Amino acid sequence: MNHSLPHHHNDNDFDLMRHVPGPETVTAVSEAMKQLGDPTRLRIFWFLCHTEECVIDIASAVEMSSPAVSHHLRLLKSAGLITSRRNGKEMFYRAADTELVHSLHYFIEKIAMIHCPGEEE
Repeated sequence: MNHSLPHHHNDNDFDLMRHVPGPETVTAVSEAMKQLGDPTRLRIFWFLCHTEECVIDIASAVEMSSPAVSHHLRLLKSAGLITSRRNGKEMFYRAADTELVHSLHYFIEKIAMIHCPGEEE
């Protein structure tokens, strides 16, 4: 039984083992997926892919307390999914500008069949 993927290489000269992702790559992706496995963090992440907001506004958007949102933000930030900047006494958060984050954002929207605000369906 052949279980080849659509991009399977039938070339016998192709050394697949040399191309297996390294532990660091797999760990980073695994941690990101783990954090996005929580529905609240997934909602916050999607929201921050479209805007930069402070904790109070994020809490309002997801209908949670600020301390609860702060906890989720810490986890998303430690996974490298979001960044923060200080403006006076307030911290503002947004999605990190990385290839992984862009790919995850795209993946979420395709799976959930949602579109970025302002985009045509």
